[in-house]
Amino acid sequence: MRAATLTAFGSPLEIQDVPDPETGTGEVLVEVLAACVLPYAAEIFSGARRYPLEPPVVPGVGGIGRIVRIGPDATRLRVGDLVWCDATVRSRDDALTPDITLQGWSSRGAGGARLARYLHDGPFAELMRVPTENVYPLPARAAADPARWSSMTVYSVPYGGLLAGGLEAGETVLVSGATGNFGSSAVAVALAMGAGQVVVPGRNRAVLDLLADGFGSRVRPVRLGGDEETDRAAMGAAAEGPIDLVLDLLPPEAPASATRAAAMTVREYGRVVLMGGVGTLGGADLALPYPWIMRNSVTIRGQWMFPRTANVGMIRLVASGALDLSRDRLTRFGLDQANDAVAHAAKHNGPFDRTVLTPGA
Repeated sequence: MRAATLTAFGSPLEIQDVPDPETGTGEVLVEVLAACVLPYAAEIFSGARRYPLEPPVVPGVGGIGRIVRIGPDATRLRVGDLVWCDATVRSRDDALTPDITLQGWSSRGAGGARLARYLHDGPFAELMRVPTENVYPLPARAAADPARWSSMTVYSVPYGGLLAGGLEAGETVLVSGATGNFGSSAVAVALAMGAGQVVVPGRNRAVLDLLADGFGSRVRPVRLGGDEETDRAAMGAAAEGPIDLVLDLLPPEAPASATRAAAMTVREYGRVVLMGGVGTLGGADLALPYPWIMRNSVTIRGQWMFPRTANVGMIRLVASGALDLSRDRLTRFGLDQANDAVAHAAKHNGPFDRTVLTPGA
């Protein structure tokens, strides 16, 4: 098969012929039709983000494909099924605290790294080996445009955070980092899940206007100035009533003070979910005040990716039309253009910009 391989950090992807993956029991072989190229892929491949990825590796995260081969333990999947491939692979020998790897992308701890050495390669290839439990059948109509459905790679991350925060219909959500690629997607998902209001803070006036115009009066934009106390007051004032849930999706380069200002807008008994990259490349600690957390009974939760059940929920949101993928602006690249795709994704990283690799095109 043909694949785009990262041979070393800082080197371009090499488009080359490699052996087809061999599958065993508990695995399926998928023909990759479309894989979303995340905006920060170039930072990973250069080594700037210091991800625990071990070259040589076929990178990428998740994707849409057709099943080519199934194992003997699959009872409902069939060859030819159109499926969504979840990159979040969990070890099978610890149900309570499984080790996790993002296939072709990242891992957590020594156990995750060990798992990644086995399930090493991602979707920047014509074929991909995937654990049976990580493929999810899609509606037949998704076959008309698999590239558009590959946007679930982005939407599913904030969906996992909103599920972790226990979002209920009618509640008010504040999305910290709302003007970014993941944050703007969080706005769309929160509204699809029934949020009453979504407070969207940011410094980019054009993006704030885009979100407000695109989603209507349930979106409450807030222009940030950089002063923590002033910004906190402005975010709190934007909501008509208490803020029930804060979801942070700020990138690594954002200061911890921005996350703290947003988090401390949450109401008494409110919830804060941390999913962003603040502090991963160094910098000041978050430093939320102990008395404030304790006296206001605030729940603070970290969330990496999403539970397996979220895949089913995400597909339902899209299939029902509650989450509208038509607003996504797609730019498609063939496998031989993988390096162009990575460069394009880095430059086109705004709200609802999607760069898609189509190995099966």
